[in-house]
Amino acid sequence: MSDFRKKCISYERVVGTFAAIPHPVAIEVTAATGLDFLCIDAEHSQIDRELIENLVRASDAHHIPALVRVPSHASEWIASALDAGAAGVLVPRVSTSAQAKAAVMATRYPPIGERGVGPGRASAYGYRIPDYLKAANESLVLAIQIETAEGLANVEEIAAVEGVDIIFIGPGDLSVSIDAMGPAGAEKLNAAITTITNAAREAGKAVGIFRPSADDVGKWAEAGISFFMLASDTMFLGASLAAGVAAARNA
Repeated sequence: MSDFRKKCISYERVVGTFAAIPHPVAIEVTAATGLDFLCIDAEHSQIDRELIENLVRASDAHHIPALVRVPSHASEWIASALDAGAAGVLVPRVSTSAQAKAAVMATRYPPIGERGVGPGRASAYGYRIPDYLKAANESLVLAIQIETAEGLANVEEIAAVEGVDIIFIGPGDLSVSIDAMGPAGAEKLNAAITTITNAAREAGKAVGIFRPSADDVGKWAEAGISFFMLASDTMFLGASLAAGVAAARNA
């Protein structure tokens, strides 16, 4: 089992960020900051399948695990990301146990799943297929994202699916789906996050969440969340530059 997956499923606190800038330089800069992992965002960015491999390669150069948030449940996307050498995948908008099971099938090799064997980068382009097959099921991280009212309603069944490592909460889409946007909806959203967290931990799953800043990480860690996706490279770039400009103008 990889050290990263061990940390995740043993509820150690890990902190990463979304990587949305489609260039290896941005990955290398991000990977050098001391975070535990990064997640290449192929859902909400202009990062395509061909580029994913080079971005994973850039992260590997700094020995930082790179997950890939795939754009859909499609098994082809999951296989492509893993064949490129990703440390795991984050599958968005999982709202039923059937969708969670399909993610497991696409991520794990037989006898657990149905992932196909291919000569990609992860297996040294075919030269180390036996070694990769032996390690992959125990090493790869599967995180599934609950971010809809339907997913909230089905959280206990979703969390019970074997083969899922992390139940990841997407507060943005979840707040829209359950009509809990903005300050007026904060209490309702927080209650939903707590419900998901409790159900996941009861099922023995680690829990992750996106946070735009570190301001309330301690609060959610106390609630049982251990996998934190902190903002994104674009958010940090914009915030840092805006702060620098403001400081320069006021100096």
